[in-house]
Amino acid sequence: MSEESMILVEKPVGFRDYVTTHESLKFFFTGGKGGVGKTVAAAGIAAYFAKEGKKVLLASLNPVHSLSSLFSQDLSGGEIKLVEGIENLDAIEVDISDKVASYKRQLADRLSWFLKWADIPLKASEFIDIAATNPAFEESAMFDATVDILLQQGENYDKIVFDCAAVANAVRLLGLNKIYGLWLQRMIKSREEALSLRVKLSFRKDKAMEEIKKDPLMKDLLGLKERTDRASEVLGDPSRTAFFFVTLPLALPISVVERFINMVKGFNIAIGGVVVNGVIRRELAERGTEYLRNKYEEQKRYLEMIEDKMGPLVRAVIPLYETEIVGTEMILRIADDLSTWTPEKGLFL
Repeated sequence: MSEESMILVEKPVGFRDYVTTHESLKFFFTGGKGGVGKTVAAAGIAAYFAKEGKKVLLASLNPVHSLSSLFSQDLSGGEIKLVEGIENLDAIEVDISDKVASYKRQLADRLSWFLKWADIPLKASEFIDIAATNPAFEESAMFDATVDILLQQGENYDKIVFDCAAVANAVRLLGLNKIYGLWLQRMIKSREEALSLRVKLSFRKDKAMEEIKKDPLMKDLLGLKERTDRASEVLGDPSRTAFFFVTLPLALPISVVERFINMVKGFNIAIGGVVVNGVIRRELAERGTEYLRNKYEEQKRYLEMIEDKMGPLVRAVIPLYETEIVGTEMILRIADDLSTWTPEKGLFL
């Protein structure tokens, strides 16, 4: 294995052994290129812990939710619901529409107050419409919803598994905790300077001091900073949080995982490992069609690539099943395959 291709040198450990030796891990994030099976892997991880007797919450952060389809149950609505058929497991398809609406209301109040405070004769609605069309507006709302789960549900569950959107979005989402921290520091400093200047320029210093004390913008900034600091402690703690990449044995998903592993590490989030999904078993290929046999041979090359580039990080291999992955029975089967694979078995099933 070349130094250039090697991502991390460590003793290969399967998923069961990894989580057993990292019992303090509480928050699990799954990410990867679109269509590689992130939701399937997240559901399998959640089901594994539920079978072990842990109280588990599975949270979908993907704007296009698929938990309801995967479990063949109605898990929509943005509320935590019991998953029927798997004891100890709850699920939620996170809905940020209410949070976005709340952001708009809050933004309207603060902008109106600020424009009046600064004697600027403009309507706040014009600024709100522009701000709400920014893609980062919804991304921030999703980050806020994630923080809600981290801080509010952490005491209610033994394990929380987050099914993220495509890996680029997931990395940005998790990286917002670091970005927010830097932004908030600058905003608070700027606000302090602005308020201090108003005091100096005011002919009625007593009234200016009253305004500083009840300044809603400063109150919001300090409150957000406190939440972000708490979230950063959790996300940046390798004893509590780990990110798992999911890939198919194909060139593009492999390169995506390889590229983003270092990005996640840059945000101080521990890498839990890699899950290889959709691996064709030899016995299935041998009794299958010529197309399946050819795909099996083609897959070998990509499995060798995974082994070379990130072999020590592979925690589990999920085979390509003969039936569609739908319903709790199939999810429990995935949980078994996740927990029984070991590095000794190798990537070739």
